Amino acid sequence: MKTLQELVRPNIWSLSPYTSARDEYQGKDAKVFLDANENPYNDPVNRYPDPLQRDLKQRISAIKGVPADTIFFGNGSDEAIDLMYRIFCTPGKDNAVAIEPTYGMYGVCADINDVEYRRVLMDENFQPNADRILAATDSNTKLVFFCTPNNPSGNNIDHKVIDKVLDSFDGIVIVDEAYIDFAGVPSYLKQLADRPNLIVLQTFSKAWGMAGIRLGMAFAQPEIIGIMNKVKYPYNVNLLTQKRAMEEVMQYDRVQGWVESILKERTRLMAEFAKLDCCIKVYPSDANFFLARVKDAAATYNYLVDQGIIVRNRSKIALCGNSLRVTIGTVVENNALLEALSKY
Repeated sequence: MKTLQELVRPNIWSLSPYTSARDEYQGKDAKVFLDANENPYNDPVNRYPDPLQRDLKQRISAIKGVPADTIFFGNGSDEAIDLMYRIFCTPGKDNAVAIEPTYGMYGVCADINDVEYRRVLMDENFQPNADRILAATDSNTKLVFFCTPNNPSGNNIDHKVIDKVLDSFDGIVIVDEAYIDFAGVPSYLKQLADRPNLIVLQTFSKAWGMAGIRLGMAFAQPEIIGIMNKVKYPYNVNLLTQKRAMEEVMQYDRVQGWVESILKERTRLMAEFAKLDCCIKVYPSDANFFLARVKDAAATYNYLVDQGIIVRNRSKIALCGNSLRVTIGTVVENNALLEALSKY
């Protein structure tokens, strides 16, 4: 790959980051804090949070089996995605490449940052071709995005394709593993130490059941994490989010139990959905949702809305004509969906 200095925008490489009061003081023995112009009342939310979330990173380090200095926390994974563009892509000059269809925020962040976004269409089984992806890159391509399991298709992307791009592309490859806990395949975190151009994204929103606290994770070489910390806003993860996440990581067995329940329900719901008169095809899924082609997606969606049941109509997405994306819910929720559609 190119050197990190070659990949990073010159102004970002030379950036002097804002230094907060909590950056300058990192000890734990102080009792009186008169350094950050905080209100002395209303403990604990009167105090600024740890800008680098050190305690939480130590816990996640143990769970994920990676060093703490390879971890970045952001306001959802979307913050990390946006930072990739701001760090590596010069507006109006550089470009990014991604599989299509996939998570929409890669393209939205490209548009916000005035970066050309190149889509490489997958085949009818929602698998990409590595040679086509590489052919879409040029000397100004800084980023390549993979989402695996992919959204909205739900399937794992062939690791041979990702590996070939990692081996051949001289820029940054982002592997978004938001749904990895449901996937039944190894995480790319296992390759992190040997892949200087790899960034892995994960999240607390799916398996951890904490979409409401908006906490995303990025994993990369310490040098890349250092640049991300330099560019992010000083207190990007608030105190309440850090505390709630810490409570959950202390109960990791509970998360694993949720995953097992969702996987069991995924098998049942997909099998029953395939029997419905409105269903044409249910696509294989390695996530906590599945994609299904139906006879009339718009009419089916509107009918379900009238029944108080909300799924996602993905018909306007490439390769997803007349398709609904269905998240795996509880047994009660899934039964309500099946009962409603059995009467449709």
